[in-house]
Amino acid sequence: MKEDRKIKVGITHGDINGIGYEVILKTLEDNRILELCTPVVYGSAKIAAYYRKNMELQPFNLNQVASAAEAKANNYNIINVVGEEVKIEPGQSTQQGGEAAFAALERAVTDLRSGDIDVLVTAPINKNNIQSETFTFPGHTEYLEASIGEGNKPLMILCNDNVRVALVTTHLPIAKLPEAITHDGIVEKLRIFNESLKRDFGFEAPRIAVLALNPHAGENGLLGNEEQEVIAPAIATAQAEKIMCFGPYAADGFFGSGQFSHFDGVLAMYHDQGLAPFKTMAMECGVNFTAGLPFVRTSPDHGTGYDIAGKGVASEVSMREAIYRAIDIYRNRANYEMMYRHPLRKQYHHKGGDNVVLDLTKDEHAD
Repeated sequence: MKEDRKIKVGITHGDINGIGYEVILKTLEDNRILELCTPVVYGSAKIAAYYRKNMELQPFNLNQVASAAEAKANNYNIINVVGEEVKIEPGQSTQQGGEAAFAALERAVTDLRSGDIDVLVTAPINKNNIQSETFTFPGHTEYLEASIGEGNKPLMILCNDNVRVALVTTHLPIAKLPEAITHDGIVEKLRIFNESLKRDFGFEAPRIAVLALNPHAGENGLLGNEEQEVIAPAIATAQAEKIMCFGPYAADGFFGSGQFSHFDGVLAMYHDQGLAPFKTMAMECGVNFTAGLPFVRTSPDHGTGYDIAGKGVASEVSMREAIYRAIDIYRNRANYEMMYRHPLRKQYHHKGGDNVVLDLTKDEHAD
């Protein structure tokens, strides 16, 4: 972390016809944001002015800059990434809306990679209208893996202060789930999740619950064999690597019974299995975090909200929490790397039958 300045938070405007601008503008009305970071919005000053005027939001100054490097502290900064001719159609899915969303994302990711911004917060996109020759991904997560992953595998984590839910599979049709739930895939996700809970969330020895795939955890093979043949062996492999993971737990009553509260993280097998209960519990304050990558990216846990776009009724809480969470994770990573950059080494050997600990933080051979 660069200590000589505030953290620069890049914020992409998402689909211009959804609720992205509304939740961004409502979030930035709170001047306390400026005490924590330097916001840089990737979007359009014209579109921002349109939504602010039409929804009668509180006025505040957006400092237009040509690049994130020029962003001023104690100011709300905006980089224009779309032309003046773009058409605004609240509540409609349009090709221009998808093109504008990708323009913001592409520019922000370039700046994230170069270090001109420190973290990325993305407003919701429409996964259909953003598709093009240059964007052929199911969503943000897969695009970020390809563009800034540096060979690392991402992990989608939905989180708030009380629960953290990660997914083995993300944007995948239900029909393809059985073949996608593999021993190696589960172990890989558990490794990433375990490391993220330590590095990004500050848990020293995290406990992870693993959900089953089938109803009632398969009922000993009566309702499916994945639990016995795939999930349980994967848990055993991870446990052998000293990852504290447990299960598989039947998913239907796991959240409603409060069982999740006994764990630091929950690994779900597929998208709706984890996200449906999470959003029921945490829709207002939930955050989507892409773990496992070299860079920090968060987003609100909701979609484009076409049905309420432009009506002034969208809640900004999840967007605000996404900004706060990105800052927290960035700081947690810096602290973690500082603590473990030069870990103390200890050596054990037998001397007269007793274990003797030699502290190798001092030079044993020094005069």
